[in-house]
Amino acid sequence: MKLPTVTPAEIRRALLLREEIALLDLRYESAFATGHPLFAANMAADRIAVEAEVRLPRKDVAIVLYDDGEGLVATGAERLAALGYTNIRVLEGGLKAWRAAGYEVFEDVNSYSKAFGELVEARRHTPSLSADEVAKLIAEKANIAILDVRRFDEYATMNIPGSVSVPGAELVLRAGQAAPDPETTIIVNCAGRTRSIIGTQSLINAGVPNKVRALRNGTIGWTLSRHTLDHGADRRGAIGPFEGGPAKARDVAYRAGVRHIGASEAAALVVQTDRTLYRFDVRDAEEYVAGHLPDFRHYPGGQLVQETDMAAPVRGARILLTDDKAVRADMTASWLAQMGWEVYVLEGGYDGALEVGPPRLLPKPDPAHRYSRPYEGTDVAQAAMQAYLDWEYGLVEQLRRDGTHGFYVI
Repeated sequence: MKLPTVTPAEIRRALLLREEIALLDLRYESAFATGHPLFAANMAADRIAVEAEVRLPRKDVAIVLYDDGEGLVATGAERLAALGYTNIRVLEGGLKAWRAAGYEVFEDVNSYSKAFGELVEARRHTPSLSADEVAKLIAEKANIAILDVRRFDEYATMNIPGSVSVPGAELVLRAGQAAPDPETTIIVNCAGRTRSIIGTQSLINAGVPNKVRALRNGTIGWTLSRHTLDHGADRRGAIGPFEGGPAKARDVAYRAGVRHIGASEAAALVVQTDRTLYRFDVRDAEEYVAGHLPDFRHYPGGQLVQETDMAAPVRGARILLTDDKAVRADMTASWLAQMGWEVYVLEGGYDGALEVGPPRLLPKPDPAHRYSRPYEGTDVAQAAMQAYLDWEYGLVEQLRRDGTHGFYVI
């Protein structure tokens, strides 16, 4: 099929003007992670049939395809067209042309979420403690609570000794129970940097009375400092916000420019078929299974902020969040808004008919095609972990050179 082309400059202009665009890299994730434009999303050509209709809900959305000379574009376009997508173009010259134009190429996966996290730390000077400092506090039996903000399965694989699983968006909702004494120092950790920075700053933004610190460089930093991780833990933080937490979470969302809307306004967004609308339920999986609003996809808030390119590959789309307690939606929305999204929080809706059942999960890719993340698993080489941290440290400067991000930090 004959495909119209678009130049790198035209893509850059669309990004700067906040137009809707899905810039899709058709290579396997392992190749995608070696370099791609900031707002490119990975959708391997052989996964279009299982991913496209979930990740690209509007069939006439502007889609731009590229590879790095592998010859994947024609196949990708045919598969999208077979699913009914009608506005398909190709990046003229592929990734080589993007590089030749002098535009930035970002490594790794979830790159713009990670770059945003680094920008937050740089702008807000998010406080942190080194692995050695945290290990000393543990040894001294200090008044601390270590909250692990990763997915529970990541936490169970390896965790800081004594830590409790409180996935990112749950922090404001559960911090009052996890650290009821305001004199307790809360230490937030993830595997590397992003989720601990965002989690720490979430609690600070929401006005938790406790002192809050990130574990600098997460379990990677812990391992590089030759401290021992635990395995198989199953401690989960219970629901219990600190005093005033929900109202403060709403204020954080308000300051970020998030709008709360009711059912009628949400319905108006749905019928605007010239715009892409992503609808996400940001609660934990157990709550979603027990009862959720129709047409809302489950995506825990902390992971949504971390994996925005995977969840919502159409840059410039709208995002509508729901949460029966509002706190998680407000905190998640506050970050998405700062990342340049037009984001709304749905008020109410849970007093009507709810659907019951598990989340719709996309099949996992072939492990041979997956990028091996230096912050997952227990057998990662120390050189790879250090190289990953060094890459993250350079992201703020790379954002400056790229110039398309549109991020701001409240």
